[in-house]
Amino acid sequence: MTTESLERRVEIETPEQTILSYTIAGVGSRAAATLVDLVIIVIGQLAVFLVIAEISSAFGNHTSTAQKFSGAWVTAVGILVSFLILWGYYVFFEAIWDGQSPGKRMLGIRVVQDGGYSVSFGASAARNLLRAIDAQPGITYAVGLVTMMISKSGKRLGDIAAGTIVVHEQRALIKSATRSASEVVTRAAITSRLTEEEFALLSRFVARRTELDPALRNTFAAQIAKRYDAHLVDNGSAPMARLLRLFETESDSRARGLPSPGAKGAARERHAIVALNAGRWRDFSDALAAAQSRGLRAMTPDEVSRLVSLYREVSTDLARLRTASDSEDQQEIFYVSRLLGAGHNFLYRQRPLSMRDVWRYVSVSVPREVRRSASFILAAAFFLFVPMAITFGVLVSHPALASELLPAGMIDRVVEGAHRDSTGKHEYITTNDFERPPMASRIIRNNVQVTFGVFAAGITAGILSVIMLIFNGVSIGAAFGLYANHGVFYQIRDFVVAHSVLELGAICIAAGGGFLLGWALLIPGNRTRREAFVINGRRAIRLISASTLMLLAAGTIEGLISPRTDISFPVKAAVATSTALLLAFWFSRGRGDETGAPEEEFAYTEPRALSSR
Repeated sequence: MTTESLERRVEIETPEQTILSYTIAGVGSRAAATLVDLVIIVIGQLAVFLVIAEISSAFGNHTSTAQKFSGAWVTAVGILVSFLILWGYYVFFEAIWDGQSPGKRMLGIRVVQDGGYSVSFGASAARNLLRAIDAQPGITYAVGLVTMMISKSGKRLGDIAAGTIVVHEQRALIKSATRSASEVVTRAAITSRLTEEEFALLSRFVARRTELDPALRNTFAAQIAKRYDAHLVDNGSAPMARLLRLFETESDSRARGLPSPGAKGAARERHAIVALNAGRWRDFSDALAAAQSRGLRAMTPDEVSRLVSLYREVSTDLARLRTASDSEDQQEIFYVSRLLGAGHNFLYRQRPLSMRDVWRYVSVSVPREVRRSASFILAAAFFLFVPMAITFGVLVSHPALASELLPAGMIDRVVEGAHRDSTGKHEYITTNDFERPPMASRIIRNNVQVTFGVFAAGITAGILSVIMLIFNGVSIGAAFGLYANHGVFYQIRDFVVAHSVLELGAICIAAGGGFLLGWALLIPGNRTRREAFVINGRRAIRLISASTLMLLAAGTIEGLISPRTDISFPVKAAVATSTALLLAFWFSRGRGDETGAPEEEFAYTEPRALSSR
């Protein structure tokens, strides 16, 4: 293995004041992991579709009301499960596998927060919701690929907003021939054959030999063998075999603590450190592998204490190695740093969420953020409702503009509604009882996807969010105006009133989250833009949580209550009033806890490590 490569690395300082090096996952490994995950998502979607089709077919052969309702509800649940697979896949696996999806685990990469800490739920949600922008155009991921190549730390837009990086995770594989301290001192006058520069060149060639064309590989081997002829043995063998034997001998010499020719002082100390402590590094690597496979809950207190103790000792070894090295790019430093980085990520991982944490998040953190972000939410409301009101007024005054503002299908629908009204059918949409559960699920899916898009569009400095709000405002206002011009305004009024408070409010709250991202880009204040993105992204996820919960309720009402003509307008208006009162109560929660935990004060909050006590 070589320590010099084209790999991009990032260094962090741990609470123990040790510098760790992480290797940034490249575009190739991340793209391969994404392909694996997409295949799994597609298989999951197909499985859900086949189950729905099979159950619907089974129930479709029966005529009883109970069986039809059962089939309708199975379809409704299947639609929501399909939606959860599509949007929740990455967040779910990154939560339970500590920053890894199945694709990432297969490719040996992991998502960590800036600073090397375990990825949090909020950070994972932010980076994955912004896939809606990174995946553009279509699902080509061109935006994400470009930003990853431009960013020094390989970040796509989602990583920038969430404060995360994707790193390779490989533990150290240091060949160790453990020696006692007295033996190292006895052999202090003996050196390896190659200088550090010569060994680095040989290492690079050996590491890349399988990637080279055979003819080119043999040519390079002959040239290097000629240069190292004084150090090679077994003159009867091919140059490649002689070089591999020399590399193996030199690697073993360095693992045993032998300094290179001409090494003095600190260089000799570095080799002694390797010889004396390689066994401990191997022990820590084995203990860490066991801990990662078993999990903390399965470990005894003594095992946890030993793991933490080894981590601290290896951390001290790394600090001594850096002090004793002339260059930061030494093989031992790189490998021990990799090993310690994996341990750091494991020991400083996020505490699992409990139901109490979830309840506090929903009942305190989310409503507090809605109040805190009121100015951004009101700005979103302005860009939605003002165009809506203006368009309604213009279309009522100038009916001929309908063909320019609305699609032909919408106009035909209104004409058809007016015709139904003349025949005594006063309904906005014709549905039966068995169609409503699937309809509710489709509405929830579509509306939540719209709010995710409005939120993610905030990464464009809020410009695309504004455009989407104005477009939706114009569309809604034009639809209202068209119904009014045909004398059937009550149809759309009766349909939308019950769910309007929740649905329109959710859109404004989600757009407020998008504006938070845009604000971080335009006006970061006394923070860097990177820190502002992380902080505001954390806040925005709370707003998205609020809008998603609101849309779950809104879609249920819109599918099960809004289309029914047997429920009068006053009753539907009472539903809207009730939801408004419930929202007011929810958003007033946690007022006495306003100064309790301003966790956005710092972009990178350090979670607590395990204690060895």
